[in-house]
Amino acid sequence: MTVLKFITTMTKPFRWYLFGMLAAMCLVAADNNIKPYLIKTIINAAGQDDYSYIWIVVGIYAVSQVMMVAAWTLFDWCQSKYSPQLTSHIIKSMIEKINSYPYRFFQDHLSGDIMSKITNAAQQTPQAIDTVIVEMFQLFVTVIISVILLATVSIWFGLAILVWVSVYLLVLYLAMRKAGILSSKVAEAEAKTSGFLVDYLANMFSIKIFATHNFESKLLGINLNDYINKSRLKILYMKNFFTKQGLIYSCYIVGSLCGTIYLAQHNLITVGDFALIFMLNGEITMRMFHLGYLMNEFISNWGTIGQSITILDANPEILDAPDATSLQIKQAQIKFDNVHFSYPGTEPLFENKSVQIEHGSKVGLVGYSGGGKTTFVNLIMRLYDVTAGRVLIDNQDVRDVKQDSLRAAIAMIPQDSTLFHRSLIDNIRYGKTGASDTEVMHASKQAHAHEFISKLPQSYETQVGERGVKLSGGQRQRIAIARAFLKNAPILILDEATSQLDSITEQEIQDSLWNLMHDKTTLVIAHRLSTLLRMDRILVFDNGKIVEDGNHKELLAKHGLYKKLWDAQVGGFLPDGSIQEV
Repeated sequence: MTVLKFITTMTKPFRWYLFGMLAAMCLVAADNNIKPYLIKTIINAAGQDDYSYIWIVVGIYAVSQVMMVAAWTLFDWCQSKYSPQLTSHIIKSMIEKINSYPYRFFQDHLSGDIMSKITNAAQQTPQAIDTVIVEMFQLFVTVIISVILLATVSIWFGLAILVWVSVYLLVLYLAMRKAGILSSKVAEAEAKTSGFLVDYLANMFSIKIFATHNFESKLLGINLNDYINKSRLKILYMKNFFTKQGLIYSCYIVGSLCGTIYLAQHNLITVGDFALIFMLNGEITMRMFHLGYLMNEFISNWGTIGQSITILDANPEILDAPDATSLQIKQAQIKFDNVHFSYPGTEPLFENKSVQIEHGSKVGLVGYSGGGKTTFVNLIMRLYDVTAGRVLIDNQDVRDVKQDSLRAAIAMIPQDSTLFHRSLIDNIRYGKTGASDTEVMHASKQAHAHEFISKLPQSYETQVGERGVKLSGGQRQRIAIARAFLKNAPILILDEATSQLDSITEQEIQDSLWNLMHDKTTLVIAHRLSTLLRMDRILVFDNGKIVEDGNHKELLAKHGLYKKLWDAQVGGFLPDGSIQEV
């Protein structure tokens, strides 16, 4: 998407305010020319001692002054209406677009970089629009009127200002094209540095425990040096341009002054004409000179916007089908039908995978890291789409139903629970946004979270900090479990849901989780095999294949991979595999 298309699309709902601002600038541009013309008339009338006519002109001058005040009042009113709304609209639109991207997008991009691009686009776009309307459009209208007025005095003055403006704008355009490239590089370096800083601050705990402050400072220095070097190139380029601009400006002013004096000496123009030419030339040249300086900032804004909206060019990949319907849950039966899947640039993980999980069954997923357990549940939630085959829930292809309805039917307790920087009650209520305080507290009691929450100074109103850093890992996990209790979805997925709890709390919660699993189709990813003893069925994954299927006793009797894992576990945990977790 180009910057122009982005701005056009974003401003469409506010076009009437923009038209009002344009109309106001037309009045301002007219006033810029009317007053010099009125002064010319006053000077000529004074030279002829026609003071009665002078007072008429003064009255017109007063009216033009009121018109200017009214024009700027209109402009300010329109700007106050559209600017905050436009900023809000841009943020909302970009968030909605980004929200449609696949989960992979957020794995590949720093959250700080995404945030920086959204805020930059929202802040810089209104500024760029104001520059176009206040400076460029007003100057355009002013030049047109000035050329007409100057031509009434002498056709040569009209042509001179027209030629000078055209040459100046051509030079400015060529210079700004180069400046735009440099500005884009500066914006890219700035966004990269901003993303580094966010990543730096988010990992402050690791920096402290590994004592890598100096190492990180060097990396920061590399990013800052890149930004400094690119900024310096742009500054030097603009400095050279401003020198050329000053020369062009000076040549025209001197030439115009000489021409005016020559015509006055030969009585070809009146004293009033002399004043008109001098004021109009001064007005236009000063505005052109000012525009040159503003273009530096404008091009920077334009480059920043262009660099920011690159995140809108990503492919959403996973979209609701045009005729998608809401998922209808009757039995919560899950079926993989000849599923193929591979991550981009990797070997296929699943090939012809077919498996059926019946309603209300409790199924454990085990295997070495990288075996495909997490991918298996991610395909059910449609965080990724299958390459071929189908994933069905109650015989409904997950690609044919609305994603919101699909995920509303699934409650997941992840291994690494992160929270919003909000109150505890708001974080728990996230499982069911319309839940009452009583429902939230009941869910927290079921998750054995009420005990520690009630001891906090602000109880359920306690702010948990960014990503829940004010809570321990076990406390965060209990909040995630409370969410699942509150959501009470027909499909439940547990990914090492009790891995960060102490043994006593885990034992207490296990009984509650078992109650939560009642009459639900449940998938449990576990490295601690002792947590799977009560499962109806255990699927053993190895490199994307389900190599064993049965309950705990049946799998031990087979003396296969599960038996090997069971015998090798230490303290109830599986040993690390040779492949990273998928």
